[in-house]
Amino acid sequence: MALAGLVFVATQGNDDSDKAAPAASHSQQQPTIGPRDNTAPTITTAPPSPTATATKTPKPPPVIDKAKTNVVIFNNSNVKGLAGRTATKAQTLTWNVVATDNWYGTVDATTVYYGKGLKYAAQSLAEDLGIARVKPAVAPMQADRLTVILTADYKPA
Repeated sequence: MALAGLVFVATQGNDDSDKAAPAASHSQQQPTIGPRDNTAPTITTAPPSPTATATKTPKPPPVIDKAKTNVVIFNNSNVKGLAGRTATKAQTLTWNVVATDNWYGTVDATTVYYGKGLKYAAQSLAEDLGIARVKPAVAPMQADRLTVILTADYKPA
């Protein structure tokens, strides 16, 4: 109570009523929040440690020996000699064309058919001949060779 009276007596003659005065003078500093030089605090973090990620190297496509890959070419169009001309082109590109003939049946579009293990060879032959469609072989096709069936949509390059 004596301290309260001292504050009352000390503030009586003062017109600065809107300013608060400390009740007792202590030489203790007030705590401050943030840096004293009014700059933004710097937050540092350790750089992230590198994580080991397993990157799988894709296998390169197998080497295709065109000279040892048997190819048969069938004409399923009304264009006379189409299978023969396409066979000559394939042979010029070193493919081993073993036969040409006419195909009897219905095929929607010119296609290179492949047997087991010959998918990459079929894709390569299709690229060489400008054929867009490659599919697995179906009966009665032989699975040990590539079968090309040319339809009216085939435009030799």
